[in-house]
Amino acid sequence: MPRFDLAAYAALLQDMTGLGIAAAETIRSARAENDVRTKADGSPVTGADEAAEAVIREGLARLGLPLPVVSEEQADRERASLAAPSFILVDPLDGTREFIAGRDEYTVNIGVVADGAPVAGVIVAPARGTVWRGIVGRGAERLKFSAGGTSAPEPIRTRPRPAADILVMVSRSHLDARTETYLKRWPDARREASGSALKFCRVAEGAADLYPRLGPTHDWDVAAGHAIVVAAGGSVVTPDGTPLVYGTPDLKIPAFLACGDPKDVPEET
Repeated sequence: MPRFDLAAYAALLQDMTGLGIAAAETIRSARAENDVRTKADGSPVTGADEAAEAVIREGLARLGLPLPVVSEEQADRERASLAAPSFILVDPLDGTREFIAGRDEYTVNIGVVADGAPVAGVIVAPARGTVWRGIVGRGAERLKFSAGGTSAPEPIRTRPRPAADILVMVSRSHLDARTETYLKRWPDARREASGSALKFCRVAEGAADLYPRLGPTHDWDVAAGHAIVVAAGGSVVTPDGTPLVYGTPDLKIPAFLACGDPKDVPEET
């Protein structure tokens, strides 16, 4: 499935939703363990991160997909072999700091990159019982889940930027100086701080207008939200309007702008 096949990705999206919800249940079950460790890069990791990753990786393996899988906790061992233009990116617990702090702003992210661009994504918010998902060219939707099952999907779309009361999403834990400088372009905008990929979801569902992140982040933090925002009618680009590049040797995205309204996308330089 390295080429973009809408029918194949529709089936995969359903499978990824199930795996994301299963990972969410694993995370919620592991919350009481509180086994926080620090990785070599200084970021925290818990048993919940690792347990959720195992659920997703094992589930994807059962599907027998002809796509490499790169996930956060195993990325150091995987990145050297990532030569394919199409692959799956997994962040099993995005927003670990929020999870540790007891906030509800953490997510499970699963994104598919085909021919270098995100084409499908699922973001699950375990503490909120909500799933956002989308396929580029087919649309995006939101649904609720609980022990009783899932709700009917509700289509979502980005919104035109309003003349007033613009809402900009910002990182709760990683708001850097470069992003602060960029935000001076929108002096009258309201800000909403949040952890994890929920910021993409707010743009995709038409509740927010812009999410700038001008500091580096990893491919797995961005891919699922990128796909969902684009599927919902928005755009995710570099600060100068060029496409993001996934699958680099360090698996990092230097900076991006997620825009709900296409007129806010900067022109390529």
